[in-house]
Amino acid sequence: MAMRPDVLFPFFADVTTLNGVGTRVRESLGRAMGTRIKDLILTPPSNLIDRSYRPHIAGARNGEICTLTVSVGSHNAPANRRHPYKIRVFDSTGEMTLTFFHARADYLKRVLPEGSQRLISGKVEFYGPNIQMTHPDYILDPKNADDLPVYESQYPLTAGLSQKVARKAVMQSVEKIPKMSEWQDPSFLARQDWPNFETALRRLHLPEHPVDIKTDGPARQRLAYDEFLAKQLAMALVRENTRKQKGRALDAKGSYVDDVLKGAPYKPTNAQNRAVSEILSDLKSPHRMSRLLHGDVGSGKTFVAALVAAYAAEAGVQIALMAPTEILARQHEESLTEFLEPAGLTVKALTGRDKGKPRQALLTGLSEGYIDVIIGTHALFQDTVEFKDLGLVIIDEQHRFGVHDRLRLTQKGLAPDLLVMTATPIPRTLALTAYGDLDISKLDEKPAGRKPIETRILPMQRLDDVIDAVSRTISAGNQVYWVCPLVEDSDLIDLSSAEDRFRSLSAHFGSRTGLVHGRLKPEEKDRVTERFKSGDLDIMVATTVIEVGVDAPNATVIVIEHAERFGLAQLHQLRGRVGRSDKPSTCLLLYKGPLSVNGKARLETMRQSQDGFLIAEKDWELRGSGDLLGSRQSGLPAYRLADLDKHRALLETAHNDARLIVETDPGLKSNRGKSLRNLLYLFEQDWGIELMKAG
Repeated sequence: MAMRPDVLFPFFADVTTLNGVGTRVRESLGRAMGTRIKDLILTPPSNLIDRSYRPHIAGARNGEICTLTVSVGSHNAPANRRHPYKIRVFDSTGEMTLTFFHARADYLKRVLPEGSQRLISGKVEFYGPNIQMTHPDYILDPKNADDLPVYESQYPLTAGLSQKVARKAVMQSVEKIPKMSEWQDPSFLARQDWPNFETALRRLHLPEHPVDIKTDGPARQRLAYDEFLAKQLAMALVRENTRKQKGRALDAKGSYVDDVLKGAPYKPTNAQNRAVSEILSDLKSPHRMSRLLHGDVGSGKTFVAALVAAYAAEAGVQIALMAPTEILARQHEESLTEFLEPAGLTVKALTGRDKGKPRQALLTGLSEGYIDVIIGTHALFQDTVEFKDLGLVIIDEQHRFGVHDRLRLTQKGLAPDLLVMTATPIPRTLALTAYGDLDISKLDEKPAGRKPIETRILPMQRLDDVIDAVSRTISAGNQVYWVCPLVEDSDLIDLSSAEDRFRSLSAHFGSRTGLVHGRLKPEEKDRVTERFKSGDLDIMVATTVIEVGVDAPNATVIVIEHAERFGLAQLHQLRGRVGRSDKPSTCLLLYKGPLSVNGKARLETMRQSQDGFLIAEKDWELRGSGDLLGSRQSGLPAYRLADLDKHRALLETAHNDARLIVETDPGLKSNRGKSLRNLLYLFEQDWGIELMKAG
C-alpha cells in the first residue's frame, strides 16, 4: 500500500481526538456521518437555520426564529418541578415569557440574572395575547454577540445524537483543515469563480449567506467538482493502466468475418458496422481493449459479438462470453452457434447444469483449444476452468459489475481484451459515472424489417377488453407476455400479483398458460421459458425476470400491469420482448388511476417514443439518479458532496479533465500531479495510485 502523504493525516484522525467525543458519541457520529474528521468535513449540511431576523418583541412573527435583545425581568419559579419555570423579559415595545421545563433555578438565575440585558435567539410562539419562547437556542451577553451564528448549519442525525453535539464536532473538525496546494487548474478556477478547497469547506460549514450551502452555490460546486474529479481520475488511471499493460495485437485477414456476413440472415446496420470497426481497431492495436457496447433493445448486439468473435478466433485466440443467467447463456449458445457456423467455429455453453463426464469433456476441450467460443455465467472464471489461450472476454448485461470486478476478470488469460455489453441504453451521466474506465460504442439503430411496436395506455377498468384482445392474438397463432409487479398477493399493497393473475388467466385460457418469477428454481424457470419459446404455451405470466433475455419471435403482445409502478427504462426493456420479427406487435400499458403528473409524463413518453437513448435520458430527468439504478446496482458510486442530478454538467468536465491529465502526466509527477495525488487519497480513490507504476 502506498503511503498516505503526511499533510492529510489530520483528515484521517479519529473523531475521538475532538473535545467532548467519547465512545458513545463516536458511535452515533459513525452512524450519521462517519468516525473520521474527514467524514464530518465532507458531509454537507442538510439544512440551515437563519438567525438574521432581529425584530423588537412587538414585531416578532409567530412560529419564526427570532433574535432579540431584551431586558430580564422577574423569575417565576414553580412550586412543583413538573410545572414550567417562567422568566419575564421585555424591551421598549412589549414583553414576552421565556419558558423552561425541568429547569434548574440556580442555573437560570446565573445565565439570566434579573435586571441584565441579554441577546436571545429561538422560535417565537403566540398563545392568545401572550408571546412565548420555549428553551431559547442561544442566551448571550450582548458583549459576546459575535458568538451567535447568523446562519447555523444543521447536520444529519441518528438516535442518541443531538444537533448541538453534531455541530460542535463538525465545527472543531473544520478548525483542523490543513493548508494544501491547489489541485485544480488555476485558470479553470478563475473562470468558474470558485474558492480554494479550504475556503469552500469553511463556507459550507460556516456560511455567511444561505447560498453558501446551496447545491448550486460556488462552495458546494467546487467541492462537488473535486469529488467528481477524484473518481474520474481514478477511472482514467485504470483505463491507462489497462491500455499500458501489454495487450496483443490480434491479427487476422478477416475471412471468418466475411463467412459470417455471407451466412447471416440480414445485413448489418450502419450502427453495427460502426461498432464492429471501433472494436476491431482496438483488437488490432497492441493495447488492451476496455470497451462498453450499449445498444437499444433489439439493436443486434449479439450479431456484433459474433462478428468480433469470428475475427478474434481467426487471429488464433479463444473467446469467453459471460452472461448473467443460465437461461441467457443457453440462448447465446443457440444464436452464436447459428451465426458462427459458416466460419466453422465451435461454440459451447458451460453452466452449473453440466456435471460429471460431459462437464469434464467441455473443460478438456477448452484447455486443449478445441472450443473457440465458450459461454457461461460468472462460474467461467473459477480456477478449475482453464483456457488454452483466452484472448477476448465479453461480458453481457453486467451493469451489476463495478470497476474492481472488471479488473479482476481480465486477470484470467494473457491480458485478454474486454468488451462489456448491455441492451440498456445508458444515460450519458451514468455512463461516465459507472463506466468512466471504458471507451464507449453505441448501437442506435434497429435491424431492417422490424416494425415499430404500437403502444397503448389503458386504465385497469378495461381489463375485460384486454382479455378479449389476448383471445384474438392467440386465435391468430401468436403468443402473449403478461407482466405483473409482484410475485404473490399482499394484503398491504393493492397490486395484481403474478400468481393471482396466473390463476385467473389459467381459468380463462386453460393449461397453455405458464408462470415465471424470480423465486422459482432456475431449472423450473428454464423449463417454462423453453415451453413458451417452443410454442407449447400461449401466455407467459411473469414478473420482470423476463426484462432481459427471453427471445420468442412469435410473441406479438405484451401486457404490463400497473405500468405506473415501473421506471421508463424498465418499461422500454420489457416492451422490447415483442416486435422481434416482421409481425406487427402491441404493448398494452395498464395503469391504476389516479396518475401523478410524473406518472402520466412517463407513460406518455412510452407512447410517443421507441428511442431507448431518448427514453433513458427522460427517465433520468423524471426519476433522478437515486432511483434510476436502485441501490442494489453496484455500478453506481456513492457521492457525498456531488449531486448527480444537479451537477451533471460538472461530471462531463471532470471526465474530460481526468483523461487529459492522464494523457499529459500519466505518472502524476508534475506539481499539479503531486497535488492531485492528495485529492485521490482524500476521497479514497488511491487505488488509482496503486495502479500507477510510478506510485
